[in-house]
Amino acid sequence: MTSWDRHLERWIVHHRWHPLNDVFVWLTKIGTYGLIWLALGLVLTLIRRRALPLVLVALAVLAADGLAGLVKAAVGENRPTEPAPLVTIPHSHSFPSGHTATAFAGATVLSILAPRAAPAFLVLAAAIAYSRLYVGVHFPLDIVGGAVIGAA
Repeated sequence: MTSWDRHLERWIVHHRWHPLNDVFVWLTKIGTYGLIWLALGLVLTLIRRRALPLVLVALAVLAADGLAGLVKAAVGENRPTEPAPLVTIPHSHSFPSGHTATAFAGATVLSILAPRAAPAFLVLAAAIAYSRLYVGVHFPLDIVGGAVIGAA
């Protein structure tokens, strides 16, 4: 990783604002395993009374998570550890961010299926991605890599 990547991560972590800590921990938790995207896909499925939205979101989230996992294993980048993260440090490698990959995969598919809600989906995906920096378990390039995988 590059020096600016490490410095930006440290700057973000050192400038946490205590009242927002719980918000970003919550965003990280709802982004785990792409569950929020599956829930949103289920809502769209129920509204439209057909299974296609949930199926497409599930396939996108699974594909993004699988691809991110393969890249993590190939790259082997260690996660930040100092100062103490706000959540338990995952046992997997850092690059790319799986939370970000699944967030952007879910947001991309849902944005195609419900274009009027696309801004809300993308803001939620970006917030989940940023939460991974804020809680201290990823570097900025991990987030960029995850976003590229998810959007693709």
